[in-house]
Amino acid sequence: MAYGRYMKAYRKTDLEAEISVADPHRLTQMMFEGLIDRLAQAKGAIERKDFETKAEKISKAVGIINGLQATIKKEYNPEVGQRLYELYDHMKYKLADASATLSIEAIDEVIALIQPIKEAWDNIPNDVKDKINAQILEEQKDSKGR
Repeated sequence: MAYGRYMKAYRKTDLEAEISVADPHRLTQMMFEGLIDRLAQAKGAIERKDFETKAEKISKAVGIINGLQATIKKEYNPEVGQRLYELYDHMKYKLADASATLSIEAIDEVIALIQPIKEAWDNIPNDVKDKINAQILEEQKDSKGR
């Protein structure tokens, strides 16, 4: 059992190290990955009738969706930004339903909705990633200097 505890501590340290050096694009990728992982864990918890873990994993998934919503920059494309914001709201609604009704189907729906967004994010060309990362970092630097 001690091995599991050590692995958990190692993974946490490894994740913290990756986050500390990740660029904005990679951080968003990590959020998508974490969301899908939490959803899979919630499904497993429902199947095992482990309702405490189900609640914890769905809560964490909703927190990640809130984080993704916070990164939407509607000023770049107001219509797309608003639609994405509403899609994230729909996902949170489905997860609340999944938690209350123990619906694996609702969790599967959220996974089916997030997967293409994650895949599109993963396939952004490097030159575009570099440009956007530089722009975001510059905006952060400017906001700290004010």
